[in-house]
Amino acid sequence: MKSKALKILKSIVSAFDVRRWEKKSKIIAVTLIALFAVATVFAAIKPSEQELMDKASPQIRQELIKDETRSRRHVVITYNDLYFINYASFTTSGVNSISEKYVGFAGGVYHADEGAWNITGQFINYTYRMLGCGQSMLYGAKLTIVLTTISIGLGLILSILLALGKISKNPLISLPCRAYIFFFRGTPLMIQIFCIYLAIPGIFEGFSWRSLFDSDDPEGVFKGAFVAAIIAFTLNSAAYCAEIVRAAVQSIDKGQYEAAKALGMTYGQTMRKIIIPQSARRMIPPVCNEFVMVLKDASLVFVIGLMDITTISKTISASGSYLVFIPAMVIYLIITAFFTYIFGKIEKKFSVYE
Repeated sequence: MKSKALKILKSIVSAFDVRRWEKKSKIIAVTLIALFAVATVFAAIKPSEQELMDKASPQIRQELIKDETRSRRHVVITYNDLYFINYASFTTSGVNSISEKYVGFAGGVYHADEGAWNITGQFINYTYRMLGCGQSMLYGAKLTIVLTTISIGLGLILSILLALGKISKNPLISLPCRAYIFFFRGTPLMIQIFCIYLAIPGIFEGFSWRSLFDSDDPEGVFKGAFVAAIIAFTLNSAAYCAEIVRAAVQSIDKGQYEAAKALGMTYGQTMRKIIIPQSARRMIPPVCNEFVMVLKDASLVFVIGLMDITTISKTISASGSYLVFIPAMVIYLIITAFFTYIFGKIEKKFSVYE
């Protein structure tokens, strides 16, 4: 009777969870549809590119006419279109330079030389460039995600060997593993990146990360820097993950070791078939946290010239306001929120801490 009652209770709870999830999903879906509908309405009444161009002052128009006969243009025109809002700017060169900015929104064209519309225009320009329409911020986001995923994947494999080596009773195995973990946890990641990217080519004469790729490859420098970054992040994350693995392994009750030994299993068999499978579930929350930490630390690759989100933001900011870092921060937040949500689902499904 008790087992039947428990089954009925579990089915009711699971049904409630499903209904609650369905309700949340519907709310999210309706909200997204509503936002898209509103954006579509604004897009339909958004001023055209020509309307923004027609707003240019007589001085700008005169310079544009003169540019038709010049070998070098004196007016730089920027036009950015973000579906429901657009932006245009005109900047002349020379001593008496002129700068005009306009934002098109909700059927109107507004001067964006100062005030709130100026800030809005800058955000449109920076967001346009970040999304890959101009200078690809999506490339930077992809680099950040790929670098983090590969580093954590390889680091986790190496960390298992380091953790098992650290808890080994053989000092010839445990001491080097302890030294490795101490070194990479005790030194700054940025210094480790510098050492791997700059010091290794200095030690080994004739070697360069660029030489790993075809000499005719124009992206060889960046590919070499990417390989160096992967090695640095892998070695660093392996040290931190090793402590996670060690703690998870040592949290398993010693009685299971003794039971496995009584059954005639070797140390390797015990680890492979009993201890590590159980430890894996305990490692999920801290490993997910380490992934998010590395995701944010990936911004350090700007020191070796890799075009991640931070580097591209810094490049864009060189031509104007530093407000560009706010959209960059939002992109980091979106990426982190996405992976946090995914890891939350994984933890609920597999973690023992429920």
